[in-house]
Amino acid sequence: MKLYYDPITVNCRKVIAGLDLIGADYESAHVDYFGGGHKEAAFTAINPNAELPALVDGDMKLWESNAIMVYAAEKTGNAEAYPTDPKVRADIQRWLLWESSKWFGACYIYLVENVVKPILDDKPDNAVLEGAAPNFHHLAGILEERLSGQDWLSADHPTIADIAVAAPMHLHGFQKLPLENYPNLRAWMTRVEALPCWQKSDPAPHLAPEVIAKLVA
Repeated sequence: MKLYYDPITVNCRKVIAGLDLIGADYESAHVDYFGGGHKEAAFTAINPNAELPALVDGDMKLWESNAIMVYAAEKTGNAEAYPTDPKVRADIQRWLLWESSKWFGACYIYLVENVVKPILDDKPDNAVLEGAAPNFHHLAGILEERLSGQDWLSADHPTIADIAVAAPMHLHGFQKLPLENYPNLRAWMTRVEALPCWQKSDPAPHLAPEVIAKLVA
């Protein structure tokens, strides 16, 4: 398998951490996201959506980060990261779909306003953040309830569901996600951040010092 990615993006970090959790071997191919490498013909021949990441395995070209994790888990037969019990798998699939269709967008607004704009020497739009807050709090409340009395989303150990749902909030400090009223969610994120696969996929080492300085200013 060959993974095309840039470690600084949300979904690329998700897949890197997920593949590590799964224990899948793959060849790396760096695509410069900020340099527009994902829009070049060589990459769009793999993913016509011009989005990272993408996986090539023989004659198969696979995009969508959650699909990549499912495929890798099934190919390697990792029944810890992606348990074979149909009810657990259905639950994991539920969270994968929920993350991509709802949670990602709710968190991404904060990423754009509080991370991307400062990097580009622009200011966050408070009106946008205020407009996004009700939806974020509704969805965060769903996670808070789910994580009441359990450490992980779908099993008694971390699965690809946890990696997927954590990914959109992976820079939650810089994103300034309003997590004050969600102790279960914060505790779960702390557990995710303690996972070796998560620590090894940290995008910070790939960011220039001047970029970090803007984010902590």
